[in-house]
Amino acid sequence: MADTAQSMDVEVPDPWSLPLEGFDVSKAEIFQQNKHGEYFRRLRKDAPVHYCPESAVGAYWSVTKYHDIVAVDSNHKTFSSVPSIVIGDPSDDFQPPMFIAMDPPIHDVQRKAAQPAVAPTQLSELEDLIRQRVIAILDSLPVGVEFNWVEKVSIELTTQMLATLFDFPFEQRHKLPFWSDVATTTDAVGVAGVDMEARMGHFEDCIAAFTELWHKRAAEPPKFDFISLLAHNPETKNMVDNPVELLGNLILLIVGGNDTTRNSISGGVYFLNKFPEQYAKLKADPSLIPNMVSEIIRYQTPLAHMRRVATEDTELGGQKIKKGDKVVMWYVSGNRDEDVIERADEFLIDRPNARRHVSFGFGIHRCMGNRVAEMQLRILWEEILNRFEKVEVVGEPERVLSNFVLGYTNLPVVLHPKSA
Repeated sequence: MADTAQSMDVEVPDPWSLPLEGFDVSKAEIFQQNKHGEYFRRLRKDAPVHYCPESAVGAYWSVTKYHDIVAVDSNHKTFSSVPSIVIGDPSDDFQPPMFIAMDPPIHDVQRKAAQPAVAPTQLSELEDLIRQRVIAILDSLPVGVEFNWVEKVSIELTTQMLATLFDFPFEQRHKLPFWSDVATTTDAVGVAGVDMEARMGHFEDCIAAFTELWHKRAAEPPKFDFISLLAHNPETKNMVDNPVELLGNLILLIVGGNDTTRNSISGGVYFLNKFPEQYAKLKADPSLIPNMVSEIIRYQTPLAHMRRVATEDTELGGQKIKKGDKVVMWYVSGNRDEDVIERADEFLIDRPNARRHVSFGFGIHRCMGNRVAEMQLRILWEEILNRFEKVEVVGEPERVLSNFVLGYTNLPVVLHPKSA
């Protein structure tokens, strides 16, 4: 795995000084150093649909404008998700199938089987449980002492939620975010602490744990956790016989339930400190929380991109895309498209139409757990305001080395209690 400290020493050049020919936004250090904003501003201005002929991840098209992203994401017939939804192909032959990287009809069948776990009826039952857990986490935090918000809050809350959605043994819940980190780490990008040489062993542990759970759930009456739903659905009940496919879909559900919420929880604290007038606005009017949640997800954009492959020769933004070309939708750029989103670079918790972002995608692959993510963030901020005057950021965050997951490993904060 690339060394995080060394990657921070890599010089990221001014994008406006680079020629458009060969302009490459796939380099993970651009995102880790939080310098990607100007790179995408350059592309939106000068080459909204841009071809990079050569890079560490091969040739690819960058789609950087809001409406072009929606057009690609909504057209799964011309832009296929097979074989992968990330910009880089795997360096080895291990590419487990998962329904987000499939097209209909297989995609539709497998997604439909898992969907009830996060259906609106389930969310209402989950709300009280989430609130109890949020309260327990917040009440256990040290006050007036610096600590890492990512570790104590963001990871802990999302890990507990994942354990609930999978009905995974609660005392072993920390295996879930670890497997998520293993899945999103490669030789070029990733997070500290993941041993690439041991990666396959970690996957085998994951398969073994979930295979045991699968057989247990299959022998029990149906429930609404992911494993039970898949094990009892006639279309997916035999997935356990294909361990690689089982792993692929488990990793999809783990990553989807982990990274989006975890990094939005961290990002929201950072943004409110970066824009203190918005923090004051929030404290003056807590009813803005639901709208702020959407703005956090837009501003953070937890997953920077999704990738497609053209199934036929086509045209987009005046550019001719050939069959077989990789097409990368940069959600992180679409969410800052000044032609669609007014004052796009500002964090505004009362932004009109705040839900009009591309973080959750569009079309058949739109994030199915978006309501769960929003609910966790809403409840968290309701309870933060109930007990703290401020969550003060006391240092710059440390970010994950990745061009896919826009995440944090450390966000130093100090809690200030509300005065009696």
